[in-house]
Amino acid sequence: MTSPEAPDPALAAAAADGVPGVARLVGLDQLPTDEWAAVEIVAALVDRAFAAGNHRVEAEVPSAEPALQRVLRRVGLRPEGMARGRATGPDGIPVDVVRMARLRDDPEPGEPGAFLGMLNATLPRKRVIVQGVADDGAGRFLLCELTYKAHWDLPGGVAEPAESPVTSLRRELREELGLDLPVGELIAVDWLPPYKQWEDAVLLVFDLGSVPDLIERAVLQPTELRAVHWTRPEQAGDHVAPYVARLLDALADRSPGRCLFLEDGLPRCG
Repeated sequence: MTSPEAPDPALAAAAADGVPGVARLVGLDQLPTDEWAAVEIVAALVDRAFAAGNHRVEAEVPSAEPALQRVLRRVGLRPEGMARGRATGPDGIPVDVVRMARLRDDPEPGEPGAFLGMLNATLPRKRVIVQGVADDGAGRFLLCELTYKAHWDLPGGVAEPAESPVTSLRRELREELGLDLPVGELIAVDWLPPYKQWEDAVLLVFDLGSVPDLIERAVLQPTELRAVHWTRPEQAGDHVAPYVARLLDALADRSPGRCLFLEDGLPRCG
């Protein structure tokens, strides 16, 4: 942003991109440094774009410019995602940008619905992972040999948006193993910190009970599972990632009827 005397940024329609009805804010680096003065200018530009018949106003803002992102949020433009290396910085090095946009039908800033819409677009959204522990009635539990990573893991997967954890686990078991298994009690909640390419997540582990004939009945999804194995607790560490090994150790020491709270597989007290 520049001094308050700087000219207003231009507003350009995105017809050149083959998207009629979309207006793009450009020249945002010319906005005044005073936040509310900048908000007033951008609000007027957005109103002008909608009055001209556009149904969407968008902008691309460098990820390293939170003040400019805040200005756009104040006039109702919601973050829609990160485009890596989309723009070029002053030194000629590619920089990431945040795509932000507002639709003509979005609530006006300050109206009911606008606040919640902005929260949904800006607050962190942790992944929710759901897994189950099934045993064979003889001291062994089920581990899945996966096609897309070296380590074995418990059956399950990532919950879809607006899907309950129990529904998610039932779906994953049906997709991966071809089985409808009853999902029992919640036995552990484990916060997982960032690991390799994954961001942090919350893992919910449910008891699937004893299913001695599971391997014989299972129809594996070949794109995800190479095989499934009954595994004794003392053997699991040879096959699973370190954080999974810690989780399994904690589950082995769990008192019946108790739900564990863990962080990175380690029990938390107090």
